[in-house]
Amino acid sequence: MAKLSLLGDSIMFNNYGPVVEETLQNQFTVFRPDENCRFAAYTLRGLHEWKEGLAGSDIIHWNNGLWDTCDLFGDGAFTPLDTYVETMVRIARLLKRITPNIIFATTTPPSPKMWGHDQNRIRLYNQTVCQELIREGVRINDLFSLVLPKVEEYICEDQIHLSEAGIQACAKQVMDAITALAKEKNLM
Repeated sequence: MAKLSLLGDSIMFNNYGPVVEETLQNQFTVFRPDENCRFAAYTLRGLHEWKEGLAGSDIIHWNNGLWDTCDLFGDGAFTPLDTYVETMVRIARLLKRITPNIIFATTTPPSPKMWGHDQNRIRLYNQTVCQELIREGVRINDLFSLVLPKVEEYICEDQIHLSEAGIQACAKQVMDAITALAKEKNLM
């Protein structure tokens, strides 16, 4: 059985990740860290702690960005764009030491009512990082474009996390991306 690893912030950890793991558990051995992978630098550091769980992965699906793009203090994004991109490329290169089959999920848009977040900033971060990750051979799963047209339906009352409808929609798109890659690589 092929091994799938899921890395990401709370959108993965508390939202689509449990659905993906439960649904695909008969087709993949699934590893997820037992914690929220938060922001890019946290994930980079976490790769050392999670190396045993990640070992032998055939496919890794990963996201980071909501924490990075948040303006917590009114002085700009938590992680400057160039630092975010540099860290994400470094993560991608480290993950590619485990498997060439990496899928990056774009950062989902929060409600326009959510303080500290800006959909245009998220769009810029997504576009910029995706250009670099594609050069690294990483596939892109565009959750931003899935959620944006239905942001009021797919984002819950906390204005940032997925609603049940959003969880189901994102989980389906994540599973579709994973199974398509697995079939292409004869992993299932």
